[in-house]
Amino acid sequence: MTLYDAIFERHSVRDYLEQPFPREIRYDLGEKADDISEEGDLNVQLVIGEKEAFSGINSYGRFHGVQNYFIMIGRKSPDLDMRIGYYGEKLVLFLQTLGLNSCWVGMTYKKVPAAYRLCDDEKIVCVIAFGYGKTSGVRHRIKTASQVSNASEKTPKWFLKGVEAALLAPTALNQQKFSFEYMGEGENGKGLVRAQRGFSIFGYTKIDLGIAMLHFELGAGKDNFEWV
Repeated sequence: MTLYDAIFERHSVRDYLEQPFPREIRYDLGEKADDISEEGDLNVQLVIGEKEAFSGINSYGRFHGVQNYFIMIGRKSPDLDMRIGYYGEKLVLFLQTLGLNSCWVGMTYKKVPAAYRLCDDEKIVCVIAFGYGKTSGVRHRIKTASQVSNASEKTPKWFLKGVEAALLAPTALNQQKFSFEYMGEGENGKGLVRAQRGFSIFGYTKIDLGIAMLHFELGAGKDNFEWV
């Protein structure tokens, strides 16, 4: 399964089995966290077998059986949230290729200081819970391509394919506050695409935009366009 294939298989899951991972999967998870940290200039930390973060009132009864998660950490900067979304979704889709389920988590968890290391100039943005889900999750209602883009019969097919992949991106409260605009071709013949986030009283739109941009790239093909 490729990351693009995983887009169509992956759904948010909040209820997990207490089933341990094979040794090779634990190794792959650690390696992937290191790779993503280096690629995205982040400090992604893997936590296995920790049950406190999703226990008690902080979980609001929404999560059950969570004891494995990635802590998404980075140095404070204006683009941190968007990078967390973009590179974090690479982790989420990678988990799906391993047969694991996952869920982005913004607030409904509690920090367990013994489970991570944090430098003075870093912050925890969110976590990604994962494991063997009791179900595979369900698909949520999504917007149409015309609601989030200027896709038409005049725009390239790769652009519509990118928008369709972006519409399957997970967003906070399924708000989908993002848009993509095809702006013609550049001097090198590649398409020019602008990605923008909308306003939401719930926040998280920078993370959501980063997630949607990765989906767009996987659907459209990075060789076909450049971001404006």
